[in-house]
Amino acid sequence: MKPSAVEVNQLTVSYDQTSALWDVSFCVPEGKMVGVIGPNGAGKSSLLKAMVGLVKPLSGKTLFFGEPFKKVRKRIAYIPQKGAIDWEFPITVFDVVLMGRYGHLPGLKWYRKADRAAAHQILKLLEMDHLQNRQISELSGGQQQRLFIARALMQDADLFLLDEPFSGVDQSTEKMIIDILKGLKNQGKTLMIVHHDLETVEEYFDSVLMIKTSLVAHGDVAEVFNPETLKSAFEPTHSLFDEVLSLSQKKSTGLRS
Repeated sequence: MKPSAVEVNQLTVSYDQTSALWDVSFCVPEGKMVGVIGPNGAGKSSLLKAMVGLVKPLSGKTLFFGEPFKKVRKRIAYIPQKGAIDWEFPITVFDVVLMGRYGHLPGLKWYRKADRAAAHQILKLLEMDHLQNRQISELSGGQQQRLFIARALMQDADLFLLDEPFSGVDQSTEKMIIDILKGLKNQGKTLMIVHHDLETVEEYFDSVLMIKTSLVAHGDVAEVFNPETLKSAFEPTHSLFDEVLSLSQKKSTGLRS
């Protein structure tokens, strides 16, 4: 039997005696695009960090394609939030993208002509080829997100873990990014995406992982993204819960396209 792309077992994470995640377990089959949703502070970012070892869990483990992260790290691309990066670091756009290929280099780790050609091609795909010699500090918010995507594409990964890739981007950039991500899914890649815009969940994702410190629900969007589970996840956060109620009302009356 083919292993899942992701298998999380009883994962628990705490910061200074405050629980960020509690006993979270789920599996993600290969070739799925999964939306990780929940209120602010629910543990969504902590989940991705714990999965790849950036945060040490109190208990539990994660397997990727049936193996620990260290054995298959070349197959996994993790894209953090923009705020996790030092944008003042003196490096160009092209060099950041090229670094995505580093883990695949043999021997002395010298970039090859093919690697540089691939970086140029990916920057062109993301309409950033004219920015390749810019320092990363000169990029706008939307350009920063596209740079993350470009570097991840250079990794040629099988699993992509993205932490709010649409944060701070305009509508045209979001469409460009989601089209690229859907293209990866159509190639058989697996994607887990921390996402906050409830209005686009049904349009973007095959399945949903709903978190509020513990796991609220996990499954196909049609089964999980409903008023009952949304209420369980968002009710204490009144502004978000109002949005959810409005969304559910529109859905039930057929107003959403």
